[in-house]
Amino acid sequence: MIALAIFALLAASVLSASQFVLQQSGTLQERLFATWLADNQLHELRLKASPSQGRQAFRQRFDQREWRLEQVVMPTADPRLLKVEIAVRLDNGGPVLHHTSAWVQARDE
Repeated sequence: MIALAIFALLAASVLSASQFVLQQSGTLQERLFATWLADNQLHELRLKASPSQGRQAFRQRFDQREWRLEQVVMPTADPRLLKVEIAVRLDNGGPVLHHTSAWVQARDE
């Protein structure tokens, strides 16, 4: 009887730990996808003739989910560069999953 109680206690502990691992795995996957989306947006900006300055927010569908990207393009002390900040979150209003800052070349169109 004592062995059965110990086994039940251990089984409950293992179940709790596995649920935690699965939850962390889902969060890690969301952060990875947010990183990919920010990186893709940054590469698209680098390919443009000259990114438009200011704040923009837009939605993007990826992995059968809606994501919200918020980007800010601002001038720097060097007129040849623009600073870009990109924040990515799920479109349901959750927390920012990835935030990145980078510099892109300012080109005349």
